Amino acid sequence: MNKEAKVMRQDALWNMMKYACSFLAVMVIGSLLILWQGENPATAMKYILQGAFGSIRNFGNTLRWITPCILTGIAATIAFKSGVMNLGIEGQLYFGAYAAALFGFYVHLPKALHVTGCLLAAGIAGMLFALIPAVMKLTFHVNEMITTLMLNYIAVLLTEYFTYIVMGVSAAGDSLALSTPPIADTARLTNLIPKTNASTGVLIAVALVIVIFMVYRYTVIGYELKQVGENRRFARIGGVNVTKTFLAIFLLSGFVAGLCGSIEVQGTYGKFTASFSNNLGWDGIMIAMIAGNHPITVLGVAVIWGILKAGSLHMERMCDVNRLTVLLIQALFVLFITVDYRKLFGAVKRKAVVG
Repeated sequence: MNKEAKVMRQDALWNMMKYACSFLAVMVIGSLLILWQGENPATAMKYILQGAFGSIRNFGNTLRWITPCILTGIAATIAFKSGVMNLGIEGQLYFGAYAAALFGFYVHLPKALHVTGCLLAAGIAGMLFALIPAVMKLTFHVNEMITTLMLNYIAVLLTEYFTYIVMGVSAAGDSLALSTPPIADTARLTNLIPKTNASTGVLIAVALVIVIFMVYRYTVIGYELKQVGENRRFARIGGVNVTKTFLAIFLLSGFVAGLCGSIEVQGTYGKFTASFSNNLGWDGIMIAMIAGNHPITVLGVAVIWGILKAGSLHMERMCDVNRLTVLLIQALFVLFITVDYRKLFGAVKRKAVVG
């Protein structure tokens, strides 16, 4: 038991070192990039925080960005924690958003039922789109990384084409301006802060994080999901139906991604707009990787991610630093997190001994 506790303590220390080294490296590189653009890094950070928390309106818009970051991060975590490489969150999000927009416009129900119906329609749409790569993997042994990646592009183009069909052949030629009719007011999520896009979607996202954490931590189903991800052969010997569990993981991940698309429509845009996502699915994948596929950590990383997304827009308006610098810093952080520092420091130590 003491040996096991020692190993766990060492793993925790290495994880802390990994995050500390990654953060310091990113801060140094980020500062250099900002200095190269002729600005003070401290000033740029001040504008980011000002853009995120400088007023009630800014705070509301920060909550708006935090919401999809949480949901896409959880969708990725569900898949990655169980050993499924679902890179198709972006595509599942698009189909979820499109289904919610159609349900919100064509179906007429009382508010509670209408909101719930849109969420369920979106979740099911995302789930069905996730079913395609799952079946291809189980039936034809096609690598899910390839299928989910390619299906992202198919989803974006298909939903755009379907929107043309809904709007008719006389729809605007610019795909960026192409959208479905606005959803009914009864389908909209309740606004939390006036004159912002903050909605009850953030409460749904946080509740989902808690549910997923509880499932993985305290239920037999959660244990089986983790076993499939850690060692499928061991899980099969232990009596877990690996095929059924693999399918369930894919569908659940797709459902959450579709749910995110619905909240974007119901809480922010009020309709489906072509090319609306701005890589939210990829944000979720990066958030899950940084968080180590832990649901509670995903919540914390998603909050930081949302702050950066909201604040970078204000930073770009107030100084000469391009907001794409923030995206580059985020990507670099993910890159540094993936480094195995235990092996890196071990190799340096061995070289020093030999030298």
